[in-house]
Amino acid sequence: TGKTLLAQAVAGEAGVPFFSISGSEFVEMFVGMGASRVRDLFKQAKEKAPCIVFIDEIDAIGKKRDANFGGNDEREQTLNQLLSEMDGFEDGIGVVILAATNRPDSLDKALLRPGRFDRRVPVELPDLNGREAILKVHTKGVNVDQNIDYNQVARATSGASGAELANIVNEAALRAVRLGRKKVLQEDLEESVETVIAGYQRKGAVINEREKKIIAYHEVGHALVAAMGKHSAPVHKITIIPRTSGALGYTMQVDEEEKVLMSKEEALDKITTYTGGRAAEEVIFNTKTSGASNDIEMATRFARSMVTRFGMDDEFGMVALETVNNAYLGGDTSLACSPETSTNIDKAVIKIINDCHQRAIDILNENIDKLHEIAGYLLQNETITGEEFMDILDNNYIITKKADFVEASQQLESAIRADLENN
Repeated sequence: TGKTLLAQAVAGEAGVPFFSISGSEFVEMFVGMGASRVRDLFKQAKEKAPCIVFIDEIDAIGKKRDANFGGNDEREQTLNQLLSEMDGFEDGIGVVILAATNRPDSLDKALLRPGRFDRRVPVELPDLNGREAILKVHTKGVNVDQNIDYNQVARATSGASGAELANIVNEAALRAVRLGRKKVLQEDLEESVETVIAGYQRKGAVINEREKKIIAYHEVGHALVAAMGKHSAPVHKITIIPRTSGALGYTMQVDEEEKVLMSKEEALDKITTYTGGRAAEEVIFNTKTSGASNDIEMATRFARSMVTRFGMDDEFGMVALETVNNAYLGGDTSLACSPETSTNIDKAVIKIINDCHQRAIDILNENIDKLHEIAGYLLQNETITGEEFMDILDNNYIITKKADFVEASQQLESAIRADLENN
């Protein structure tokens, strides 16, 4: 998220010497070396004062000391030396100590008391405005088109860190060069977003016709269910081009604005959208494929969070049944309830997913003509934009000429019916 970068920026703004060292550099095989290095570091800092000392990944030496004496003498000696050095500074010596960690919950309480690391600065992932500004910074040294819509790219990269955004700009520049252009266009940035999220296109992948039809209906199922949900993000793109991440196709949704809260209705719409792909397979082909595995995983995770963490289930109400162990690294959770309650949680999660799945099936049955129509267009073009999708859905046919694909859609529908009858 840029913690080290922020420390460097502080040193640059202050215009003073900057001492940077990683916490793991204090850890040695020989007892006493870590403490010796701490003394050397602070001795140099005092000589160069005023200055800034920055310790990266301080959890390597600053973890909580346990009650078992002799658990890790070397690390504890290093920590004790660090604590005494931080206490030993005289007033007005002009040495500021910064440290960075991804695990603030694991640090020793003595490190965090007033007079030591007494100010905590959370460095979160950038918000919408932050992502837009970061993209502009990284495109300064790149020849980009004047009409680039940075806001749209920023909206499509929710949850991306600064490093990932820099990678997106780099991928866009490489794509422009590969295509023989001297400027980066909007389409380059949009494709690079998908490359970072889902991997490169595998245009050489061989997929038989029946599976291609299933993938097309699967993705249109997601999009159609999302479009019919009142609280769903608009569909931005649908594609059935396989990616190196293993995805055989995907439906991309982009919120029109940044959101920090999720309502119960939005959560249910999201789960319903996840189940839309499997629902389309069942409605059209009367089958179930392994292509929905990731959708099932995501839907289950959301439904479980609704019950155990968000208090959105009527039976359990506002009770925290699950705790997040480390919000900064992975966010693994652990249940904090009895085995009987755990069984009831599983039943509640299954009910939420089954209800959403049935809702997705009902939506697709009500709009089955549009499902065939959009799937036919997708099979012809492999990728369709959100505008094209809505154009067909709203019966406008301004962007998409109906005559070009409606016959193909009818033939596709007839072929699927014949295939089902034969099997």
